[in-house]
This record gives sequence, C-alpha cells and structure tokens, in this order.
Amino acid sequence: MSLLLFTSALYAQNIKLPTPNKSGGKPLMTVLNERKSSRDFSEKSLPNQQLSNLLWAAWGYNRADKRTAPSSQNKQEMDIYVALASGCYLYDARKNELVLVVKQDLREKTGKQDFVKNAPVNIIFVADKRKMAQQDEQSMLQTAYINTGFISQNIYLYCASEGLATVIRAWVDKAALALAMKLHDQQEIIVCQTVGYPK
Repeated sequence: MSLLLFTSALYAQNIKLPTPNKSGGKPLMTVLNERKSSRDFSEKSLPNQQLSNLLWAAWGYNRADKRTAPSSQNKQEMDIYVALASGCYLYDARKNELVLVVKQDLREKTGKQDFVKNAPVNIIFVADKRKMAQQDEQSMLQTAYINTGFISQNIYLYCASEGLATVIRAWVDKAALALAMKLHDQQEIIVCQTVGYPK
C-alpha cells in the first residue's frame, strides 16, 4: 500500500497537458512578417493549454512516427526540456506530458542573461547522441544544431501567431546546466530558448 502511495505521489509531479489545439492561428505569411526575437518578458505563467500548443508546434507528432519538425534520417535525437518555476521537465510528445526530471527551479541556470530567471518558460534543446547515426563528434553536433534550428523556428512562428515573446540563446554555462539537470554523458545541450508574454 505504501509503495502504491509513493508511486502515485511520484507520478503526480508530472504535468499531463491538455490536448493541443492544432487549428487556427494567423496565416503563415503574417507570422513570418511578425517573427522576431524579444528579451522583455512578463513573469506571468503560461496556462497549460498554451504550453501544450507551444510544445506540440515545436516538436510534437503530426503523423504516426513523424514530428512537426524534420530530423536527419528521422532519428528524432532531440529532446526538449522545459524549465518552469516548479521544476525542470522532459517533454514526452507521445503522452503529451511533462515528465519531472528535477524538482527545482533551474531557470536561472538556463542562461547568463538577467531575464531568464523570471521568464515563465525556458526551453533547453538536448541532443541524445545514442539515438543518432554514428558519425564523428563534429558531424553529430552539426546535425543536432541544424535540427534544433527547425524546432526553434517552429517556436518562433507559434509565438508570432499567439502574440508571445521568444528568443533563442547560446550564452549558457552548458556544463553547469547539464549537471543540474542530471544529464548523462551522451546528452549534449545545444541551445536554450525563452518563451513568455511580452512585458
């Protein structure tokens, strides 16, 4: 009985997201025109529906085994981690769920800019090299950076459509962040991206 209660408490820390809304939004040419980087964020939290829509647009499944962004040889080696005030989570696109990884506010560790610690959402792009076609290190990282660019652009376009602010960031102490996230040695932080309401 105690084991059952412990297991229930453990899974209760995950965030089950509502079904993403896959319709609507502004026309493509409009969001391309309005796409921009912003570094001024409100501290207001994104509701779970908005978070679900955002993450699906970024890297959700739009077909049985394919995503909203391409990946080399469909290896899908990129993982999206989400740093919120309540903790750091791994986005499980199959279950449409945020899986708690660290029950600690890691937002400040996701970048060296002042705004990251108070912005509601910081996304961390992590390449899992175990999933990639075995190549030399430089080739694997090049692939990961290209695939991250596709996902990041999806986030930019979604934010432009929804009136949200976003910016992609490379100024990160990756070693310290990886340690805080408890990543293994085959996981590589690529970049981070902040999302929130404009200030």
